[in-house]
Amino acid sequence: MIQRKNKINLINWELVSVNPNDKTWNWKDIFCFWGINIQSVIAFSLIASLYLVYDLNIAVVFLGSLIGSLLVYFLANLIGKPSQKYGLPFPVILRTSLGVFGAKYFSLIRGLVGIFMFGIQTYFLSKAFSYLIRIFFFSVDNTFLQHDIFLIFVSGLNIIDWAAFLIAILLQSFLFSKSHKFNKLIINYSAITVYTGMLLFFFVVLLLDVKEVSRSFADIFTYSNIFLKSNIAPLITVVGIVFAYFSIILVNFGDFARYVKDEEELKKGNLSLFLNLIIFSFFAVFIVVGADVIFHQKLEEIGKILTNPTDIIGTLDNTIITVIVLFFIIVASASTNLIANYVPAQNSLLNFFPSKLNLKTSSYIIIIFGFIIGIFWLPLLSQIGILSFIDTFAAFFGPLFGVIIIDYYLVKKSNLDNKDILSAEPDGVYFYSNGWHIKAVYSITLGFIFAASTIWNESLMNFNSYSWLIGAFVSSLTYYLLTSK
Repeated sequence: MIQRKNKINLINWELVSVNPNDKTWNWKDIFCFWGINIQSVIAFSLIASLYLVYDLNIAVVFLGSLIGSLLVYFLANLIGKPSQKYGLPFPVILRTSLGVFGAKYFSLIRGLVGIFMFGIQTYFLSKAFSYLIRIFFFSVDNTFLQHDIFLIFVSGLNIIDWAAFLIAILLQSFLFSKSHKFNKLIINYSAITVYTGMLLFFFVVLLLDVKEVSRSFADIFTYSNIFLKSNIAPLITVVGIVFAYFSIILVNFGDFARYVKDEEELKKGNLSLFLNLIIFSFFAVFIVVGADVIFHQKLEEIGKILTNPTDIIGTLDNTIITVIVLFFIIVASASTNLIANYVPAQNSLLNFFPSKLNLKTSSYIIIIFGFIIGIFWLPLLSQIGILSFIDTFAAFFGPLFGVIIIDYYLVKKSNLDNKDILSAEPDGVYFYSNGWHIKAVYSITLGFIFAASTIWNESLMNFNSYSWLIGAFVSSLTYYLLTSK
């Protein structure tokens, strides 16, 4: 009897189950992972604004932040467990729920969002490089930047901006395309480096006026009238904002959890999210308050409070401090781009073309499209509201999460077939209907409709921060009702 050969190869050696010897991540590595997630210019401004700008009770903001991070902790444990147990990344785990072919296309959505955000993030990362280049030339010759060549702009960028953008994208390409072991080094180095930088910045601000800065920092803490009904709405809002910030990484958390030694280390590492949030919040708020004191501003004058670190260093007018802080911003922005955008995009591409791509070739695709997106961000993409469309695609993430969780824990009872997960044979467990699981597709689509409605329906936009959770709830409930017997 002639054995029928499968012409479709779903195996890629970067996606197969991790060798137990390569499961080297412990709770400290997960601590650095969550540290990188929060160590960004956006998070700095967001946290400082919540505590200082929006006239919210400090205790309410702190409690809301903890509740939001508690939700992230709980869901990260749920989605991380199957990947840690079987050593498989998000796109491959998705095959068990959506089918071996359905997972290719739905995981590609995560990849496309990752590529778009990689390009946009690279554009903003390049601004830090361009500042450094300008500082260098100005320090050598303060008339050099006055030459006519620097007045020529192509796609909104002059020659320095172009050089900075190329440096940013090529440097990331060189660093990120090596191996998961090297990515681990980047993650750990970045988290420790940025916290060291924040500590140094903390002392710089503190020592300029120890008494006044300390007093102003202490004055922002008010604990009266915490349990008022008027604080309920702000609390819910803060919870949603904090959760929404971290939710982008949740669905593909398995891309990193697959390398953790055991479930105990995973849970301990995820607990460090709370510690990261507290440490980063303390530094961010203290630095902003201290900078406000240095600039002889009053916290009551809301419009003058600087919550963006680049604005703060620009106002300090100290070249050495500016260069040092820009270095830390570059490290933080690049590492955030790695875990939030690059790795998810790479694994999604490898899953879509498992027999044709590897780490190097997939990196070329990300870099090329990231380059195109980055150079057209300022003159075109930012003008047409592309972020609304990216948010719409991202509305799939919650529903995908919901289906994976219900399928793994309630339908498959935490048991997967490592052999069939890499097979496109019609008799495979995860082949379903021609490689698609129709019930899962229906559930995800319904969840997506509810999640996306908070983006496009004006009457529901107040629930936008909870769109991820809404989509996850609807898809998980629908999938459970369709598959329960």
